[in-house]
Amino acid sequence: MTKPLSPFIARTLAAGSLGSIFSALALMARGRRDAGSAAAPVNAVSHWFWDREALHQQGVDVRHTLLGYLTHHGASLFWAGLFSWALNKRPAAQRPSVVVAASAATSAVACFVDFNLTPERLTPGYEHRLSKRSLAVVYIAFGAGLAAGALAVGRGDR
Repeated sequence: MTKPLSPFIARTLAAGSLGSIFSALALMARGRRDAGSAAAPVNAVSHWFWDREALHQQGVDVRHTLLGYLTHHGASLFWAGLFSWALNKRPAAQRPSVVVAASAATSAVACFVDFNLTPERLTPGYEHRLSKRSLAVVYIAFGAGLAAGALAVGRGDR
């Protein structure tokens, strides 16, 4: 018999994965609009490894697109872990309004940290390919994904 995942881990994985997917879809949609390429903002995330080359890559390729998405997904799981920790074993976390507020706060903090506290080489990179309006769409989508993932798995730790 397999032991089920702890509620904290289940929430982190679900919220982080949906946050990653929702925001990656926003990156691609806004990248097509702002940069003429759906892959460009995802590729730009790999600039931590490929340096400036990644910021100019337009097409889909394994080097930039795969590494960019995997990096984006890992960062989403990191923020989802903090989000889940904030909700963990708190009775109010059963309320959807609390989950949505916590996801919005987590997304706002992630945005602030990404662009104000993070060294240039470790920023998301897609800020070089997207407008400020598009960046807002991406972080809103991330917050929506966090909330959707957390609400999908429920609280589970009652």
